[in-house]
Amino acid sequence: MSGRGGGLRQQLRQLMREVAKFGAVGGAGLLVNLGVFNLVRHTTEIPVVRASILATVVAIAFNYVGFRYFTYRDRDKSGRTRELTLFLLFSVVGLVIENGILYAATYGFGWDSRLQSNVFKFLGIGIATLFRFWSYRTWVFRALPAREAVQTAESFLENAESEAPEIRPQARRDRVGR
Repeated sequence: MSGRGGGLRQQLRQLMREVAKFGAVGGAGLLVNLGVFNLVRHTTEIPVVRASILATVVAIAFNYVGFRYFTYRDRDKSGRTRELTLFLLFSVVGLVIENGILYAATYGFGWDSRLQSNVFKFLGIGIATLFRFWSYRTWVFRALPAREAVQTAESFLENAESEAPEIRPQARRDRVGR
């Protein structure tokens, strides 16, 4: 029973680390998204939802780099085309969720002040983030199966050993004797 509890605790710790990393990248992406949104909204005549879509696209590109090389760097890297295709697909669904909420608030209810636009943009990002977290970890950045991870590590070690220069026995004895 304690073995199960330890395994469950380990899985929970791993999930919490993943959530923290996802949150760090997502938080930076949030700043990029809101920053670009407000910059475009207040320096151009682009309508609010179009400005939001542009900001979301910039944040999606930023987040892919953060997720691939920070949050999910230990995940399967064998199918990058598949990964990027799925990432973009789920990101577009998130974009629709995020900007659909802003669209409904702006054009459905007439809430278009700077504060209202930012509140509904933020709310849309929050709801879309829940969907993105689930879809990215489930479909895009898949965990390596345990057997495959061990084989990958073993082949890495074998390659490292075969590429390492031979240490002559005399040089080895000299180092050990010191």
